[in-house]
Amino acid sequence: MAKELDDRWYYNVEKGRAEKGPAKRGFREARLGPYETREEAERGLAALHERNKRMDEEDRRWNEGS
Repeated sequence: MAKELDDRWYYNVEKGRAEKGPAKRGFREARLGPYETREEAERGLAALHERNKRMDEEDRRWNEGS
């Protein structure tokens, strides 16, 4: 199990890049993920923004009673 966690990808929001492996203990976590591939991790922030936009639209429709 630990090996599987070491092999996953994350998007580091502070550094603006994908990185592999677990977070260092004692450090504040500023990463999105985990993702299976580097490509997925590199799209992590964009995917987050897309998901938030979609959820905001659903909330708007809900509040309008649609």
